[in-house]
Amino acid sequence: QLQLVESGGGLVQPGGSLRLSCEASGFTLDSYAIAWFRQAPGKEREGVSCISYSGRSSNYADSVKGRFTISRDNAKNTVYLQMNSLKPEDTASYYCAADRSRYCLGYGRDYDYWGQGTQVTVSS
Repeated sequence: QLQLVESGGGLVQPGGSLRLSCEASGFTLDSYAIAWFRQAPGKEREGVSCISYSGRSSNYADSVKGRFTISRDNAKNTVYLQMNSLKPEDTASYYCAADRSRYCLGYGRDYDYWGQGTQVTVSS
């Protein structure tokens, strides 16, 4: 079964950190660009960050720039999202998605695979 599985979410205080993982099952990630999205209740889905298949290029939404870092370990078939200085407005379900285009061409594309999501709650 081809799927992406996110993990690492949880409850954290404002200013804290979490690292999300996105692991592929049934296929290898090394030829896919991977993006992280998030969706808060009552809000539209938002593209957060994307990394190319090689890891040489990445981009971030303005709302997370300087606080989040995306990375990948193709040997482990996993992409990570390190989230620092978390704010209450970062609270959302976070999803990873794979794009066989290899490069980050935009969050509005039809991604080939999606994970089920992991919940991040930032609250004191």
